[in-house]
Amino acid sequence: MLNWYVYGEHAPFYYGKAKGIYAAEGIDLEIQEGRGSAATTQAVAAKTADFGYVDVPTMMRAAVKGAPVIATGVLLQTSPMSAMGFVDKNIRKPEDIKGKTVAITPADSMTQIWPLFLKKTGLKESDFQTVAGDGQTKLNAVINGQADLLLGYVMDQSMKIKDATGKDVYPIKFADYGINMVSSGIIANSDYVKANADLVRRFMSATTKAVEAAEKEPKAAAQSILDANPKGGKIDTLTQGFELTIPLYRTAETKAKRPFQVTDQNMTESVNLMVEYGGLDAKAKANPKAFYTNDYLPKGNS
Repeated sequence: MLNWYVYGEHAPFYYGKAKGIYAAEGIDLEIQEGRGSAATTQAVAAKTADFGYVDVPTMMRAAVKGAPVIATGVLLQTSPMSAMGFVDKNIRKPEDIKGKTVAITPADSMTQIWPLFLKKTGLKESDFQTVAGDGQTKLNAVINGQADLLLGYVMDQSMKIKDATGKDVYPIKFADYGINMVSSGIIANSDYVKANADLVRRFMSATTKAVEAAEKEPKAAAQSILDANPKGGKIDTLTQGFELTIPLYRTAETKAKRPFQVTDQNMTESVNLMVEYGGLDAKAKANPKAFYTNDYLPKGNS
């Protein structure tokens, strides 16, 4: 089960299925769209989905409250969070946000980390106006000119805006201002992992190979989304969205490694940031390794 309705970031799963990479590992993969990382995490905890692709910090919030879930691989090791507006508005750095209007979705992952971005960049809430609404309202606010910027993922909302208007968007990325936090990864039910260790290994092997294959052929990978899901978007923005996702797979520490091999330092920093700014229970800091494992990943470098 994916984290959301299909968009470019999801290309490797569809490409891996289309290319027979999952079948070669003895896996008959069914890909379901999601309705948010929290909902997908609940489905995995309840064993109604075998694996989930979710925002790992969102999974941590559920796990620390007792949900039996663990990340078996962290794919996005650099945060895709950003504040974005139309290129022609010329908002390129935090200073440019002053006097502008920012559209947010209350309680989503980005809004929780936004205060940290403000602190890191010396901005204050009083420097700009805020409008709030659900995901679609937020998009519409920028498209219709009611807001100058929105908080969104570089490869998701930017492409939705471009699909709707044909205009390019410029993202001010949180990661460029020292906010080093993991994002999407594969999760599974902890009991399911223990009971099906060989299957989890095969699934992570196939998914690693699928990501590596998709990285080499971004347009073909994006096309596999449309082949499976003809209403899944437009080929140009699906391709561009996936191409914007690829640089988020690795940090300076993991640039030579195969996908999913997150470092302990990255995960510990992510837990600490989530405790301080993201509403994660402070007891999470006692054992960051409780939230993830690299034990089921294929070995070796890229």
